[in-house]
Amino acid sequence: MKRNIFLFFCIVAAVTLHAGPVNNIYDVRHFGARGDGKHLDSPAINRAIEKASAHGGGTVLVPAGTYLCGSIHLTNNINLVIDTGATILGAPQSLKAYDAEEDVTGPAYQDGGHTYFHNSLIWGENLTNVFITGHGMINGGGLVRSDGFENRMDGAENMIDKVDTATGPTNQWPQHLGNKSIALKLCRNVVIRDITIYHGGHFAIIVTGCNNTTIDDVTIDTDRDGMDIDCCKNTTVSNCRVNSPRDDGICPKASYALGYPFITENLTIVNCQVSGFVEGTLLDGRMVYSPSGTGRIKFGTESSCGFRNCTVENCTFDDCHGFALEEVDGATLEDITVDNITMRNVLDYAIYITTGKRDRTPNLTTSSHARNILISNVIADGVGKMSGIQIMGMPDVPVEGVRLDNIRLISNGGGTTNDAAREPKELGTIYPEPSRLGILPAYGIFARHVKDLELDNISTSFKTNDLRSAMICSDVNGLQVDNFRPQVADGVTPAKFDNVTSLEIRNSPALEAKPAATQ
Repeated sequence: MKRNIFLFFCIVAAVTLHAGPVNNIYDVRHFGARGDGKHLDSPAINRAIEKASAHGGGTVLVPAGTYLCGSIHLTNNINLVIDTGATILGAPQSLKAYDAEEDVTGPAYQDGGHTYFHNSLIWGENLTNVFITGHGMINGGGLVRSDGFENRMDGAENMIDKVDTATGPTNQWPQHLGNKSIALKLCRNVVIRDITIYHGGHFAIIVTGCNNTTIDDVTIDTDRDGMDIDCCKNTTVSNCRVNSPRDDGICPKASYALGYPFITENLTIVNCQVSGFVEGTLLDGRMVYSPSGTGRIKFGTESSCGFRNCTVENCTFDDCHGFALEEVDGATLEDITVDNITMRNVLDYAIYITTGKRDRTPNLTTSSHARNILISNVIADGVGKMSGIQIMGMPDVPVEGVRLDNIRLISNGGGTTNDAAREPKELGTIYPEPSRLGILPAYGIFARHVKDLELDNISTSFKTNDLRSAMICSDVNGLQVDNFRPQVADGVTPAKFDNVTSLEIRNSPALEAKPAATQ
């Protein structure tokens, strides 16, 4: 009798292990996954995905447990559900569980991290209907944050600034070195929703060349980039929390990673939070200050293909850098709106708009352009001494059509007379970061090489006495200032205008009483 009962349960176990899907749900445990955090479960998860794919697609369920994984391969029509209580844990590099970097031909004009995708924890390429959902976690675990080896592989290590000669990828020593949590390339109809990513490697999420992508209600706490949206069309990022103390939080890019021009356009970023707390302290609720706190939403630096028709609204910045628009690789950034933004404890700057001549683009015949930019309803409190708002074009190609409306900027102050006398160098071919130019001679607004600049209803003040002007405009063709309310230290000129033409000042007593303009 006991023997019959034992055989019965053996048969039941065997049937369960090899059972087909229930309601088109493929449970990874039925394919051999253990979820004990010790045994490598990615082969079993891949078997479940392959089985679902063979039947036209379905839901691959990762139930509660900890699943040690190397590379997981997505396919068409798959919903990878990381359920509540489930963690996909990145395997240590010693297991060699990540796929090798793919072969890439031709010169590389982008950082190595944008060249290779297959050495990721979860990846897919040339797919349709890709979904990663659930209330579970991806813990990068053994993923590395460095991309130095990839820069050496694709020849990008000498291209941090301007390209002189672009070398092709060497691919001489594939590393199998996992450094991204989720990497999707040339996919259509993508949804990433409700998951949490901790310690995500170089990129927690990178989507390149994708169309119709939704990233919603995702929490990321990592020490490199949170999410990069590169050469993508029709993308919505909403209700996300991204903490990234040592790199960018939400970072639209337009690199040459596809080997041909592909603009980033029709992008909406809404109701998101970015921060630069110590890694892990967003998730545990402590939110510990980090002196390096990068965080931020930044367009660029990779900008070979340009940006168009993008909106950022209802977002908060905390203990991180401010908002940045950077077009330095010879394309055009245009038709950008930014609205309803709050910033607190902002490092170095609140708003940074720049063009430059890094020019990491093949066969380039055009200069970088930025135009048609509206930024409105911004509060930035505790802005670092370096600068407040920077708008920097090039001597031969100005930034065009910028309007700043209803902005309250509160600087930490502390500027000296030496700071006020500084003359910032041109960005030229170097990497676009305000720290490369240093402290600016205006604590509030510094605009140079701009055409058609409108400043409406802007207030600037400081917490510690500052001996710099509130605003400096140089080489600006067409400047309208309405209701500008600066705090100014005794004896300091509120605003300075050098080579400014078509200047109109309205409802701004501080400027009208003390004009300091050369036109």
